[in-house]
Amino acid sequence: MTWLILVDRPADLANADTPHKVMTVRDYLTRPRLFGEVKPTVINLARSYSYQGAGYYSSLLAEARGHRVMPSVETMIELSKKSLYRIALPELEDRLNKVIKTLDEPPTADFRLLVCFGRVDDARFEAFGRHLFDWYRAPILEVKVEHGEWRSINKIRTIAIPELSPVERRFLVDALDRYTQRAWKPPKKARTTARYSLAILCDPKAALPPSMPYSLRHLAKVAARLGVEVEPIEKTDLDRLAEFDALFIRETTAIDNHTYRFARRAVQEGMPVIDDPVSMIRCTNKVYLAELLSANDVPTPKTVIVDSIKQADSLPQELGWPVVLKIPDGSFSRGVFKLDTPKELKERLEALLDESDLVLAQEFVPTSFDWRIGVLDGEPLFACQYMMAKQHWQVIHHHANKAPDQGKYKAFALDEVAPAVVETAVKAARLIGNGLYGVDLKETERGVFVIEINDNPNLDRNCEDLVEKDAMWEKLINWFVKRLDAR
Repeated sequence: MTWLILVDRPADLANADTPHKVMTVRDYLTRPRLFGEVKPTVINLARSYSYQGAGYYSSLLAEARGHRVMPSVETMIELSKKSLYRIALPELEDRLNKVIKTLDEPPTADFRLLVCFGRVDDARFEAFGRHLFDWYRAPILEVKVEHGEWRSINKIRTIAIPELSPVERRFLVDALDRYTQRAWKPPKKARTTARYSLAILCDPKAALPPSMPYSLRHLAKVAARLGVEVEPIEKTDLDRLAEFDALFIRETTAIDNHTYRFARRAVQEGMPVIDDPVSMIRCTNKVYLAELLSANDVPTPKTVIVDSIKQADSLPQELGWPVVLKIPDGSFSRGVFKLDTPKELKERLEALLDESDLVLAQEFVPTSFDWRIGVLDGEPLFACQYMMAKQHWQVIHHHANKAPDQGKYKAFALDEVAPAVVETAVKAARLIGNGLYGVDLKETERGVFVIEINDNPNLDRNCEDLVEKDAMWEKLINWFVKRLDAR
């Protein structure tokens, strides 16, 4: 990996302070072909990241040139106003206060933290610094904390090298050195000639993972034949992500957990990623999907967006009995309820509205199976029927004190599936993006209806690949290779 450090003036960081090349922002902006075919990783230490300033343009043009850059323009914009980074404050303050509770001598007044490449000038707050760096990958951040029973973050801002004291400058140089050393990938044995490395984020202990461990091992074998080395990583490995060329997330995704941070970091690093953050945001919220599909004339069961308990009386008239209620961000058949009586409907709706401002209500469409059409890069990838769990109305039947029951499955060649099923699935998936999606549909006498779009669909050996076999896995790996070659 070739590192390039950008500064406004040579005095900000001397070449003698780092083994990496230091260049002025002006030279970087005016000499676009200086590096030829080499794609450096750029650390932008400009004095200002203000909109349309030289520092801003350095990161913007780095992205256009195919250079990985820190901070990204997105990070610059998000940190420019508290109203934009406010979304991160609850999680950051929670982590900060958890750290403070462990301290023998916690701060007794307002205080300031300096965070350089995830390291903190007060080592007691390292866990918080890493978490902040997960959210905002900026070289130098200042955090101002207000004292109180609950410590709150008053301000987060990027600061320039001239604002640092001599001690803080030495801390920055040391943090830079550690960061650039850590991001180097350890040399591999000569047994591999892989062109690219693919990180697969997974949880070995998950009860219902999108891909079982044996399936990921098979994926690795297929990938090796295509010149891609696969390595599993876990949620504690976010700081290692820059070692890899691409990321494949094989955990159940959610906006409020580590999977989103991994996806977001991958995009910041310029890495191809499945699932990307935008697909996560769109797919994990059923209210958004309902609006999107309706606006684009994709057939779905009759759907009502509910925001008040007062709507409980009118729902049966609009949708018929039973009524199906869904929380916006459920997965694997969780958070979906079939209600058969007015009393059940009101009680469940009241409980769900306590958790979410909006709830989805749908008509019940009974079928013995759901179609799952896998779509990759806007094209169909596989077709499966997922049967309902025994004596249950869903594919997965969750129990309070034992493992869930799952229905059987049957794979089909794509040309064996009714064209309306495949075409509807592809149309729906293309509304989300060009990644990997699993579209669930019901085929009835009234027509084909999309139930939901999954951003991390199941992919397992001897299930989804029963018909296509290794061709399915090859298409998946080639999705990453195509993008890496283009980059």
